[in-house]
Amino acid sequence: MIRTFRSTDAAAWIACWNQAMPQDGISERIFLNRVLTDVNFDREGVLVAEEGGRIVGGLIAVVRSTPMMGTDLEPESGWITAFFVHPDYRRRGIGHALLEAADKYFLARGRQQIYFASYAPNYFVPGLDRAQYPIAAHLLESHGFRTLYQAVAMDKNLVGFAIPDEVRDLEARRRGEGYLVEPLTLPFVAAVLEFTQREFDPDWTRAIREAIKAGVPMSHTLIARRQDVVVGFALYGGYDGVAERFGPFGVASSLRGTGLGKILLYRCLEQMRQEGLHGAWFLWTGENEPAGHLYRRAGFSVTRRFDIMKKTLTARHP
Repeated sequence: MIRTFRSTDAAAWIACWNQAMPQDGISERIFLNRVLTDVNFDREGVLVAEEGGRIVGGLIAVVRSTPMMGTDLEPESGWITAFFVHPDYRRRGIGHALLEAADKYFLARGRQQIYFASYAPNYFVPGLDRAQYPIAAHLLESHGFRTLYQAVAMDKNLVGFAIPDEVRDLEARRRGEGYLVEPLTLPFVAAVLEFTQREFDPDWTRAIREAIKAGVPMSHTLIARRQDVVVGFALYGGYDGVAERFGPFGVASSLRGTGLGKILLYRCLEQMRQEGLHGAWFLWTGENEPAGHLYRRAGFSVTRRFDIMKKTLTARHP
C-alpha cells in the first residue's frame, strides 16, 4: 500500500531509511530540519510504502508553496529529494509504485519538470550517486529521468595544513591594492547578504542568514572587501552545525581570476585548522569548472560523484 505520511510514522520512517541507505543515514534532527519544518512541507507529498503494517519504503516529493526569493514559485518544477526501499523488500515493484505515486502528486499540481535530489534549500545529496545506488539509477532512468550534468563531493585532510608562501604573497599584493580578507563583523552583515543576493544563487544568501540566526559565529564567514564594498565571501560550519562542512564561497564575477577566491579558500582552511578541525568537505561543485580546479590545487580530492537528473512529465489521460 502506498499512502501519505502520518505523524506517528517518523521513527519507523527514519529506521527504514537508515536500513535502506546506511551510507546516507539520517538522524531525527535531520528529518525534522529538512522535512517536517521545510517551508514547503506537504504531508501529501511524503509517501509511505507499507506492507503488513510495516513501513518498507518512502519518497519525498516537493513543490514550492513559498518562493525561494521574490514571488517565484517555479510553477512548472517539482523535486524528489529522496526515495528508498528496505533491502528485504526490493525487486517487488515498491520503488516503481512510489515513483508512480509521485508522478500523480506532481501532475495534480501542474508540475512537468521534475528534478531528482537537487532541491534548495533542504536537499540531502545533490543528485544520484550511481556507484552507490546502481539499482536506483536503473529505476529512475526507467521512469524517464536523464542526467543533466555531474557534480562531485570533495574532501581535504587539514592535518598539518599551512598557507603556502605564494598565497601569502598574493594576499599581500591584493592588500596593496586595497583588498582585505577578514572575518565577518556586524557592520558588513547587510553588505555580504546584499552581495550574495546580487551575485549568486539565493540559497547562498539563505545559508549565511540561517547560519547567523542559528548561532554559528560570524567569524565562520570570511569576507573579501575593498573599503566598504564586499566582493567575496567563504563560509564554513553553516549547514546543520557541521563545523567541517565548507562552503559556499565565491567572488564577484568581475574579480574572478584575481586570486581573491584562492585567498579566501586558503584563509578559511587555515582558520578551520586553527580551530582544531581535522578535515574540510563539501557536497557540490563541477569537477572541471574553475572552482573544481582550485579545490584540487588546494589538496581536495573527489569522494563521490552525483548525477543531477531531470524528467519531463506529460498529462496522462485514461
